[in-house]
Order: sequence, then C-alpha cells, then structure tokens
Amino acid sequence: MPPATLSRLLEVVESPRAVEDLAAYFEPDRAADAPPRFAGSRFEFLGGGDRPETANRITPDDLVAVTLLSMSVPGDVALQLLEGDPGGDVAGCLGRIPVDVGIEDPAAHDLFFAAGSPVRLARDLLEEPHGMDWFIAHTLLARKRPRLIPAYDRVARCLTGLPDESWGWHLDVFAGEAGVADRLAAARRAAGVPDRISTLRALDVVLWMRHRPVHLENGCPGLI
Repeated sequence: MPPATLSRLLEVVESPRAVEDLAAYFEPDRAADAPPRFAGSRFEFLGGGDRPETANRITPDDLVAVTLLSMSVPGDVALQLLEGDPGGDVAGCLGRIPVDVGIEDPAAHDLFFAAGSPVRLARDLLEEPHGMDWFIAHTLLARKRPRLIPAYDRVARCLTGLPDESWGWHLDVFAGEAGVADRLAAARRAAGVPDRISTLRALDVVLWMRHRPVHLENGCPGLI
C-alpha cells in the first residue's frame, strides 16, 4: 500500500470534517468534571510530559498517559524506567532532544536521522526490554516531545502506508510548500482546541478520526 499522497492529505485537512473531528475528539467545551468521550484527548494534559521539571525523564504520569492511547508499559519495565539504569539512559537521550523543536523545524531532520540520533537511540532503548514494542516506545517519546514526534499506532501505520516508522513521511509533509502546519493551526483554532495541542498532534487526530471507523486489521486500503 503506497503512502498517503499530499493531495489526498490536504483534502482531509481542509475539509469541514477536520474541524468537526478535532472538536469531537478534544471537546473544548466539556465540563471539567465530565469524563471525556475519547480518553486519548487527555494524553498531553495529564501532568504534561514536556513540562520543564519532567521533560527529560519518564514519570508515572507518562506511564498512565500511554494507557489513554490503549497501550501499556509492563510493570517490570515501568519500574526500571522510573528507578533503574534504563530510565537514566533514556533520560540522557531526552536531554539531547530540545523541547522547543517541532516537526516543521529544519533542525528536526538531524534529530531523527543524523548519526547518533538521540530520537533513535531513545526509541531503541525503550523498545529493547521484553514486553515492549515499537508502538509503545514511540508513544512514550510522543508524550515527551509532542511537537516533534507523532503518536504512531497501527491505524496511523495503515494511513501512512509505511511498515514501521513514519518520521520521514511526517518530515516531508510539514517541510513542503503546502503550508500543512498553517492549515492545521487554522483548523485547530476553528475547533476551539487550545494551542497546547501541537499541529503534529492535530494532524494525527484528524487522520485517526477519519480512518478509525473503516480501519481493517488486514487488507486495509488506507487513506483512499
């Protein structure tokens, strides 16, 4: 299955449904004491993975946040990330990944693809323990750097048409001349979603909401 084309992507981002789906997912008018329709809408807001005091280490809030996207870190791995050497190793990588660099920033490419890439090293460290996989590791990193790293699950993999990581695809989308980031920011504003939600996360949600109802585990045509 080929990756989603930019023209098809723009059709989805610019459609009225994109604004409707962002509003339906994040529910900006929801009362504070009302449960959210989509637990994943709280992924960024539960403590905040990239706040200054916790940006460079895995915290209990991060471990809970990934469950909001239907993933979980095994208990023994969680303890190692919180209290053991693996957590310190991951923290060392996170310290090399700026919090203020977004996917649309020219500096993003080297963070993913340069020799000794801290993003790749952190991903590999998180994926290595028994019971972890690519999707859990990637989701933890998206929690720590939500402007830079997409929240990538099996529905997203189907959408992009890529078997593994989507970093190159996302970099191309945001680096192009189509102004995808500006279009997503406009949709986010129209939906009443706060700026704390990055344009990268807005894209992930728009695509996920569009494709989730028709997604198939096998033989899925993707974003057609």
